[in-house]
Amino acid sequence: MSQENVEIVRSIYAARGRGDFRGEVEWLHSDIEVLVVGGPDPGGVSGLTALVSAWRDFLDAWENFRIDLQEIRVLDEERVLALIRRSGRGKVSGMEIEDLAGSEGADMLLIRDGKVVRLVIYWERDRALADLGLAH
Repeated sequence: MSQENVEIVRSIYAARGRGDFRGEVEWLHSDIEVLVVGGPDPGGVSGLTALVSAWRDFLDAWENFRIDLQEIRVLDEERVLALIRRSGRGKVSGMEIEDLAGSEGADMLLIRDGKVVRLVIYWERDRALADLGLAH
């Protein structure tokens, strides 16, 4: 099961690395829970409709937003940690995301039956590693 989950994560971040966020709904469970820890808009949403709306609003604020996968860590049979690097430029501010503390982050994905049922987005990688009890 964990190898299948790794492949799901690889496919998700292959598209994100190209800046393609359109096809994301196919790997999302309809009742997905998303928690954003830190960053410009911390909080959470539940359900596919709420997530798509929040994600669209977020992406509208950025030019050339990308998420590049740097490393995958299998935490257990259902949880996978994706160590990521974000890039993009704020449309209003012109600020590069690399200039922010959150360019190197992590996403923890809980996957059941081939669908992501929970996604925790950490803007700061060190916070993710600490919360999960992992070494840097």
